[in-house]
Amino acid sequence: MTHSLEQSLETSGALRLDLNQQRFAGHGRIDLLRRIAETGSISRAAKSLGMSYKQAWDAVDAMNNLSPQPLVRRQVGGRHGGGTELTEEGRRLIAVYEAAEREHRRFLERLSTGIQDFDRFHALLGTLSMKVSTRNHLRGVVSAIKLGAVNAEVTLDINGDPLVAIITNDSVAALGLAVGTEAFALIKASFVILATEDGGLKTSARNRLCGVIEHIVTGAVNTEVVLALDGGTRLTAMITNESTTDLGLMVGERACALIKAPHVILAVKD
Repeated sequence: MTHSLEQSLETSGALRLDLNQQRFAGHGRIDLLRRIAETGSISRAAKSLGMSYKQAWDAVDAMNNLSPQPLVRRQVGGRHGGGTELTEEGRRLIAVYEAAEREHRRFLERLSTGIQDFDRFHALLGTLSMKVSTRNHLRGVVSAIKLGAVNAEVTLDINGDPLVAIITNDSVAALGLAVGTEAFALIKASFVILATEDGGLKTSARNRLCGVIEHIVTGAVNTEVVLALDGGTRLTAMITNESTTDLGLMVGERACALIKAPHVILAVKD
């Protein structure tokens, strides 16, 4: 039996915590804190991890400088000649990271189940990697599911606005979707097509969500348009500056977002 590329793919990734938009703690630094707690010495902790003493102290200093409270405290002198210990804040950081890492691992496992549909997985990666796209996380409740031979049509109620997604039957099962289930729709801003409400257009896009333009940011080539839907949800679209001018889009005016059902990616909380 021939296996496709998708059947052999797996997801992987390392968790990193940032603080004040700066690198704070990843797997390596958390391991260093664990070893400091075990050995009571930065030099011994560094040696056990194959790090230089300077690298270890630089990492500790970086974390201590960013943290509101020190994570590592150096003890000078004393009966045992001094040493290094973790503060309560340092121990709490390890616990927080371990909890976050468990959730991160579970997320990757769920993501791996979706890569059998490579095109949708690629679209999901695009959504997660684009800052503007990640703002389109629409919370809703599944109101209908229509199963087909391979794909399913899933309708979400987004604060009174229906949003249809086309996903595989396997994905419906993997996500545990059922009528009444809470789910999130992930939509890239570049997948949102805008039209004036009175345009009278007939399109192949299954979803037509209307509202009032709340915000417009014009860039060198593209324009970001935030639409406040009638149900109160905000939806961001990224269109060309020329399209913005041609449509006559203005803050306070009404417009509609057209979204193809296959461009809607669904996610659930575990």
